[in-house]
Amino acid sequence: MHPSSRSVADAPFDPWSPAFVADPYPAYAALRANGRVHRFEPTDQWLVPHHADVSALLRDRRLGRTYLHRFTHEEFGRTPPPAEHEPFHTLNGQGLLDLEAPDHTRIRRLVSKAFTPRTVERLVPTVRRLAAGLVDSFVEAGGGDLLTAVAEPLPVAVIAEMLGIPESDRAPLRPWSAAICGMYELNPSEETARAAVRASLDFSAYLRELIEERRKNPGTDLISALIAAHDEGERLSEQEMISTCVLLLNAGHEATVNTTVNGWWTLLRHPEQLAALRADHGLLPTAIEELMRYDTPLQMFERWVLDDIEIDGTVIPRGSEVALLFGSANRDPARFSAPDTLDLARQDNPHISFGAGIHFCLGAPLARVELAASFGELLRRAPAMRLAAEPEWNPGYVIRGLKELRVEL
Repeated sequence: MHPSSRSVADAPFDPWSPAFVADPYPAYAALRANGRVHRFEPTDQWLVPHHADVSALLRDRRLGRTYLHRFTHEEFGRTPPPAEHEPFHTLNGQGLLDLEAPDHTRIRRLVSKAFTPRTVERLVPTVRRLAAGLVDSFVEAGGGDLLTAVAEPLPVAVIAEMLGIPESDRAPLRPWSAAICGMYELNPSEETARAAVRASLDFSAYLRELIEERRKNPGTDLISALIAAHDEGERLSEQEMISTCVLLLNAGHEATVNTTVNGWWTLLRHPEQLAALRADHGLLPTAIEELMRYDTPLQMFERWVLDDIEIDGTVIPRGSEVALLFGSANRDPARFSAPDTLDLARQDNPHISFGAGIHFCLGAPLARVELAASFGELLRRAPAMRLAAEPEWNPGYVIRGLKELRVEL
């Protein structure tokens, strides 16, 4: 056996362990030291921990987010999902994140028309206004849980505003999203699947009605723009539109929420770096990039192997699944100097928290606007913010975040 393909039974990679979820970085260092690719039996995946490999494989067309554009489940050696999970897979499978060319190319081109830099630029005052309002209320309350008071409501409100979802309809958005995202964890339970299916049906039914309403009365919102977006006679189907809206909500806030909360938790544990940022708000742009690198909200991204690939002498055959370890890649000493040191002024910072290749995050510019607004407001309005209680991590590993972050001012 090639040394780089050894089992990781002897390495402390345990995504179901609370201790590992709280600090996966020592395990990543062990993985990187032991080779470029590792078989992980419990999930039937190949773990890829190095920055250069993760970055290259994100751009490698021999890998895909789906295989159904080329193979049936049976041809690919996979068991089809249970019929009762179908509503989730229909919703998930028609979104940009889980499509490959030619559908991905067509849909991304159409969605990009409605998601231009000008659209993001137009949103900046709205984002700043929303962030200021949330932080004002937080300061008036003397602190509390940063997650539920600021981190969560801001990106949800921004995406809802973009999509044109009325304020009175927004309460179920976050619970629907959390239920659907539960399916992205490793080996989700049947209970998780049932909740995801229920949320998929409810969210889809809601959006179907909203799309119907916008067809009759178009507005300046993103749903109206998606209805209008077409290219050489090509349009988005209703299902593609629904899946795109759900993806924009899920991808548009899960990572931003966790970057905000994990980021403040990191800053509060690095008082000298936080003091430097408080003294010079001009550090904020590089600080946000560094916080995304240092404690990545999306720890793992999975890809199917559509044609055999080889990594360091190990052949990974078609039909396999690779797990690209973003959290490990972002701490790889081969690419980052002193990777375990938080350096808010770091200039050379090619982190891959937004992905790469054709699936590079469409919302990256908007995420940066939101993060700059909420971090900026909190630095200005709560300059003495400190930890009120030691936080706990959610059990999820793939989308990794704290249950809450209680602070006092």
